[in-house]
Amino acid sequence: MPTPRQTQALRAIPAVDSLLATPTVTSLLKEYPRTLVVEAVRAVTAAARRSILAAGPEDDLPDLSPAALAAEVVERVREAARPHLVPVINATGVVLHTNLGRAPLAPAACAAITEVARGYSNLEYDLEAGERGSRQSHAEALLKELTGAEAALVVNNNAAAVLLVLAALAAGREVVVARGQLVEIGGSFRIPEVMEASGCRLREVGTTNKVYLRDYEAAIGPETALLLKVHTSNYRILGFTSTVSGAELAALGARYNLPTLEDLGSGVLVDLSWLGLEREPTVPESVASGIDIVTFSGDKLLGGPQAGIIVGKKRYLDIIKRHPLARALRVGKLTLAALEATLRLYREPKRAWEEIPVLRALSLGEAELKVRAERLAHKINELGLGLTAEVRPGTSEVGGGALPLSSLPTHLVAVTSSRYSAAELAAALRRQDPPVVGRIADERLLLDLRTVFPEDEPALVAALAAVGGGLAGGGVRCRRAYISPRRSSSARHHFRSFGFSLRG
Repeated sequence: MPTPRQTQALRAIPAVDSLLATPTVTSLLKEYPRTLVVEAVRAVTAAARRSILAAGPEDDLPDLSPAALAAEVVERVREAARPHLVPVINATGVVLHTNLGRAPLAPAACAAITEVARGYSNLEYDLEAGERGSRQSHAEALLKELTGAEAALVVNNNAAAVLLVLAALAAGREVVVARGQLVEIGGSFRIPEVMEASGCRLREVGTTNKVYLRDYEAAIGPETALLLKVHTSNYRILGFTSTVSGAELAALGARYNLPTLEDLGSGVLVDLSWLGLEREPTVPESVASGIDIVTFSGDKLLGGPQAGIIVGKKRYLDIIKRHPLARALRVGKLTLAALEATLRLYREPKRAWEEIPVLRALSLGEAELKVRAERLAHKINELGLGLTAEVRPGTSEVGGGALPLSSLPTHLVAVTSSRYSAAELAAALRRQDPPVVGRIADERLLLDLRTVFPEDEPALVAALAAVGGGLAGGGVRCRRAYISPRRSSSARHHFRSFGFSLRG
């Protein structure tokens, strides 16, 4: 039973209609749907009841004034109205961060999406002939040009690409693959399971660390439909190993009139070894080796949108394109617009390295990163909000299940707080707008500018200032971040130097 004190407080909670009539909430109704505002009012009053009933004799009771409750309603409505999928600042140094959306798109790709999205397009219309066309035509010519393949097809991701090829060419029959290549990709999806879903039967050959051409040949029989080679893009077996090259497998397939498929996983069109990264087979090299079909991702090392890309011999691609799954797995106009724009950049290698964010991030030099890190550390230390930043050497990762043995030298900004642990600081930054995601080591929050766009550095500093200042009400708006105005004068001067406006 509620105590008399609690009963009195419960009676003091304003009615829903009363809160809706307050000027603050009335103004919300002009900006947001009524159902959203009413739901927030009910949630606030319900939370007040729970707080009162949970309060002990010595506990303070919540502020039940209409103004205080209306302020809570405002916060709830704005929180509910915010998009759930939002941009974040990736300060982890992982270039292809799967959880953060993998490859950022080039400006040209973003512009192409906007242009196609805002109206109608010739998605499946042949403007020359004035009749129905194929959506695959928009990227196919470029893929053929850049890879040397005879034909190409785009589906929604690389797992779908492998699934479609196997379903079209090997359903009900055997596919021969090396035991050491039965990889698991992101989200616990495994090559054997993808093969099973396609309707084909797995025929493993070799051992975990060694496979020879004779193993493939010994497995070929009346039920064999396809020879599969999977590039182990997300792990490596080192030491006492042996594998079969694409050229060798292609020659074996040609001898027995069997198609060969190589799944390159992340896929790359340019040589990355000059960056000090391990040698990654390129798509043109795989095609040139004689392999009949090659599959790879669009949103990894290629630097484009999420897509699964299939290139290879026309006689096999024609069969794959006619399979019913090809329609189920097809991509939409926005993906095709972004992919086409990204591929066009590869026609000029210098432009590709400058404009495709993944390639640009991978090619950032250690000296440039050190200068940026020192500048950021100085700005953080300037805030005077209990935050201390120092620059230390470190490494960045490629990520996205690519180049597992490679890392890139970088310079990290290590941040500590006099008020928060590293975990608390990281959690508070993730709650900012835009959220900032870093990594933690040695009880320090580490920020790697390899994956932070220079134009996002002011927002990063603003988010740190908001956290360092204790997230008080009101604030400074930095793009979408809010910084409390109750700061030292040096902090306020710092924000004005970035062109931020003070409010509250």
